[in-house]
Amino acid sequence: MTGVIKGDYPDRMRVKTSITVDRDLLKKIDRLSGPRRSRSAFIENALADYVAQLGHKPQNSRDLEIINDYADDLNEEALDVLDYQVAL
Repeated sequence: MTGVIKGDYPDRMRVKTSITVDRDLLKKIDRLSGPRRSRSAFIENALADYVAQLGHKPQNSRDLEIINDYADDLNEEALDVLDYQVAL
């Protein structure tokens, strides 16, 4: 679909809502969204990204736990590999 900005889904039903935001934040949104993108589209995209990020938190936490469980072994292996390096 040409010209469709992420978050502009013509097939999806939109619900009008009202939010209150800090004046300085609104100025930043206006500046970042630019003249070709509406505030609503900008805010919808930001919220969609944030919600997606929250959905990844459990997996990221599990991944970090796995990395931490193996950190000592991985660090030991890395130090061992460095012993085989030739000085240049």
